[in-house]
Amino acid sequence: MRIMKAGVLYFAIVFGAGFVLGPIRILWAAPRFGTRMAELLEMPVMLGVILVASRWVVRRLALPPAASARLGMGFIGLAFLLAAELTLVLWLRGLSISEYLASRDPVSGAVYYVMLGVFAIMPLPMGRRSR
Repeated sequence: MRIMKAGVLYFAIVFGAGFVLGPIRILWAAPRFGTRMAELLEMPVMLGVILVASRWVVRRLALPPAASARLGMGFIGLAFLLAAELTLVLWLRGLSISEYLASRDPVSGAVYYVMLGVFAIMPLPMGRRSR
């Protein structure tokens, strides 16, 4: 149950940060720098959020150092993140999943997919206790 709780909390923190940064990217950065650059500028910020959130959740919930627990947290968070994002995309933009994937910029889209992988595995090295 602790792994599920950790995954949901991890998702909520990272999704919440993305939810706040999204309008800034769309309304401020994209008109100034273009969509691709705005998305790429957001990635390091989200990486920082992922790092801090994964470390905080692992420590706060005292998640065991076992790879299964840490990856469980990451993949539960990823499942919730993908479900929320695809639901919002389908609902807000009125796109199908295939249309959404086809509409992604090849450069920033590739970086985004890598970031999803980073999000899923980041809890693994986080929060290791020193002896």
